[in-house]
Amino acid sequence: MRPGPGPAVAPERFTIVPDDYHVPYAGTAEDGRKFFLSDELFDFGAGDEPGSGYVGLFLWNADGSFAEVRVDDVSRPDGLPPGQAASADADDVVQSRLAELGDYELEPITVEPFLTKVDGVDFGWRITEYEGTFSINIEPGNFIAYYEPWDGVDYDT
Repeated sequence: MRPGPGPAVAPERFTIVPDDYHVPYAGTAEDGRKFFLSDELFDFGAGDEPGSGYVGLFLWNADGSFAEVRVDDVSRPDGLPPGQAASADADDVVQSRLAELGDYELEPITVEPFLTKVDGVDFGWRITEYEGTFSINIEPGNFIAYYEPWDGVDYDT
């Protein structure tokens, strides 16, 4: 008789696949590092404050281990409801960050989740567990959530 499945285990790696929705920039930089770039990162403001927007370049070493995060403060679009992700219309910042990568290739990347603080704000990919199901959620903003099988093909927003 075959034993049943064991308890759920948090993933050590997950895959990010570039797409035309929330993941336009993921791939490999000229120097071999893996990257994810977003201009939709945000945190919630206190009270009636609108919160902050960010362009974040997440970098991993060629082996998928975390390397660093580069963050730029940008404005959130006017009238955007709190808690909603949207492009910050910071094309100049995005293009500048992409230029730092040299010749890059947009392609699926398999990397480790990480969290790091920049100016008191968590940036990275947070592992969470609810009733035995794990997810990996982008921070700040929590607008992308990956689940098993961690292949990056589908995610929740």
